[in-house]
Amino acid sequence: MTGPVVGGGLTVARIAACLGLLVAGAVVGAAGWLALDLWFPGGLLLALAALLGLFLGGRIALGGGIGVGAAAAGWFLSYVLLSAPRSEGDFLLTSSGISLYAYLLGGTVLAVICATVRGPYDRPVPAPRPRG
Repeated sequence: MTGPVVGGGLTVARIAACLGLLVAGAVVGAAGWLALDLWFPGGLLLALAALLGLFLGGRIALGGGIGVGAAAAGWFLSYVLLSAPRSEGDFLLTSSGISLYAYLLGGTVLAVICATVRGPYDRPVPAPRPRG
């Protein structure tokens, strides 16, 4: 990606892509949280498949784990916002069963896998140079 360098090798386009992935993670996360209890276990599998696509897309788009991190941060932000009690005293996420914990654990595992596994689209790792 080209553009003015902001600092540390980050370009304006890369920062905009990270912010876009943060918003996409929040949207996909909110949809996943709401679909989770509607069709158990199908909703859980659908929500995890959407997260896998988002995390892999973020990794491929930005060429590394930073894309996965931005999407995962948006996903977790949606959980924090949806699980906070509202002023009326009720919760939007009422699930306290196994599906909630399975989605939290499954999404976290998918984020870690997508951030650390190397694929055919990654550049090869250069061999270490001998010191001396």
